[in-house]
Amino acid sequence: MAEGTAHGPGRILVAVYGLFALAAGARAGVQLATKFSEAPIAYLLSGFAALVYIGATVALARQWWRAALVCCSIELVGVLAVGTASLLLPDDFPDATVWSDYGSGYGFVPLVLPVLGLIWLWRTRPDR
Repeated sequence: MAEGTAHGPGRILVAVYGLFALAAGARAGVQLATKFSEAPIAYLLSGFAALVYIGATVALARQWWRAALVCCSIELVGVLAVGTASLLLPDDFPDATVWSDYGSGYGFVPLVLPVLGLIWLWRTRPDR
């Protein structure tokens, strides 16, 4: 039987997700509280990203495989959709989100992280 999602390299994944939950949550909190009217879509998307990171952190740490799969999948779709939209419609994103430009402001970690998460979930799937 495969080890759970929070063992081995999964611990690093949980730590990185936790760090991104904190970073995205703090950023979104400040943006929403102080300058919401400047870029409401971008700031709401940052808040949503923070919630997804929190969900992924908890799901991976608790070894809730299906919940982690949902969170990593939502994150990948989100970063691809927001990344593409922010490049094609820059006027709609007057300020960056965590997922803008595929996470370029965070060294593209937001793009790579869900891929690594999904690979890890595949390797630790319950039916192995």
